[in-house]
Amino acid sequence: MKPLFLLKFIFITIIGTLLVNLLSAQNSDEVIKPYPENPYYWQYEGEPLVMLGGTKDDNLFQIPDLKTHLEELSEVGGNYVRNTMSDRPTRGFEVYPFKKMDNGKYDLKQWNKEYWQRFENLLKWTSQMDIIVQIEVWDRFDYSRSNWIPHPYNPKNNVNYTYEESGFEPKYPKHPGANVQPFFFTTPQQSNNQTVLKYQQRFVNKMLDYSLEYPNVLYCIDNETSGEEAWSVYWARFIRQRADEEGQSVNITEMWDEWDLKEPQHRRTFDHPDRFNFVDISQNNHQTGETHWQNFQWVRDYISDQPRPINSVKIYGSGYDSHGGSVQDAVEKFWRWIIGGAASARFHRPNSGIGLSETAQSQMLSARMFMDEFNIFKARPDSEHKLLSGREENEAYLTRIPGQQYAIYFTNGGEIDLHLSNANGRYQVKWLDISDSEWKEQASIKGGRKVSLETPGEGQYLILLTKMQQ
Repeated sequence: MKPLFLLKFIFITIIGTLLVNLLSAQNSDEVIKPYPENPYYWQYEGEPLVMLGGTKDDNLFQIPDLKTHLEELSEVGGNYVRNTMSDRPTRGFEVYPFKKMDNGKYDLKQWNKEYWQRFENLLKWTSQMDIIVQIEVWDRFDYSRSNWIPHPYNPKNNVNYTYEESGFEPKYPKHPGANVQPFFFTTPQQSNNQTVLKYQQRFVNKMLDYSLEYPNVLYCIDNETSGEEAWSVYWARFIRQRADEEGQSVNITEMWDEWDLKEPQHRRTFDHPDRFNFVDISQNNHQTGETHWQNFQWVRDYISDQPRPINSVKIYGSGYDSHGGSVQDAVEKFWRWIIGGAASARFHRPNSGIGLSETAQSQMLSARMFMDEFNIFKARPDSEHKLLSGREENEAYLTRIPGQQYAIYFTNGGEIDLHLSNANGRYQVKWLDISDSEWKEQASIKGGRKVSLETPGEGQYLILLTKMQQ
């Protein structure tokens, strides 16, 4: 009987595995993935989408009013959040992922249920609201300067290893960009620090226990890292292998720190679509004006042989600090991403960004109004402004579906000429007042020639030309 029982067990196991894989395949259109008809964009629940966002925090799952904040975002057309797996106890409500013992130290082998419940709430509520979550697994700022002193990974704060065993120091006072923290050198191709690595692996596996259950998750290994490539490669493989074991597909990227997208550091992502199947170029948001546009368009062209979604998970600019300039700079960047063909655009949290402020809300509402009228997924940006003349620097940006629709974003009023020599017929003209989220004047013009276009006033405007039916 034992051999027969074993055969039945093997048979049931095989059938169970096949059913799980079949169900995963059946639901593959429900999960987020690159849009097959235009891989520069995402598809979710079988439909293409542009992801827009703006929130007030980085480690979003920790905030006390999370659900209300997500609802506010959704109401204005937002569908994209950034979530660092961070735990900086600076404002009284953040908690660490590990259990704190009676002696005041943490046990890295035991979990803090509150931390993980907060994380699951984020995943559950965003899934219900069709909001995409871009997780950042590691953030270098968590492990240096004042954040390192109380952190559970610091040997003085846990019962699991000593300074000598871990190779850690009591303090890391330098900016994390100096890349001197051994925490980011533990993998086998680096220092192979098994004392610490096993706890890092436990943490990532615990995160995946939750996140792999949801269809609305993207993964970014680090926040603006200047670390070694081996670290990023290791964790990308680790996450993908775990997902493969469970019959799941995952989308992974890395966010490098270099502000110039043409620097070799970024090729670690651009040149490896098998490893990083989407791109995050948020650090381009340190640039402004024409440079911001040109560098973005350079990336689109660079990866054009194997196009992938290009995300911008944090748009700098608030006027409060040196990151990215003014509020005007921030909203210009938001629209350059949209007109230029980005898969996402999200305002960074204050004070380095405008978060979910009234200005951010009006931008998202206007963007949705525009995309309700314009099929962005079939459009091509005019990367070198060849169809515009009389254009001043940073005055206007164009995308179009040749012969069918033309959309021009004006940063602050203006007048330009649009060349429609190869676009015959008549076109309906509509002006969108972006700040007020309102369509203004409507008229029609004849194509097949150069036409002059002037905004109804100063401020941000978008003009939409749509070919009229004969």
